Amino acid sequence: MSTASKVIFQPALKELRIILCQSSKSSQGIRDFISQHYVALKKVNPNTPILIRECSNVEPKIFARYDLGKEKKAVVTNENSESILKRIKEFASSS
Repeated sequence: MSTASKVIFQPALKELRIILCQSSKSSQGIRDFISQHYVALKKVNPNTPILIRECSNVEPKIFARYDLGKEKKAVVTNENSESILKRIKEFASSS
């Protein structure tokens, strides 16, 4: 079972956006994260939108949008899947 299945978003987290490049090496970790953890993460957080956006040559990032329009961002260039999961856990527990 994926450790992502233990990541429950706080109600204040309204949306998670993942921006990545389909082919660059710097986005490999986030592509691995999506293939390994997305399904489990979405299964335990079915009401929170998780948007995945692919663009050529873009710097991989994760955005978390909270109540009242507050946002947090993490640049995840060259990070591995587990490091990205850790960042999402941090977003999930903050507001």
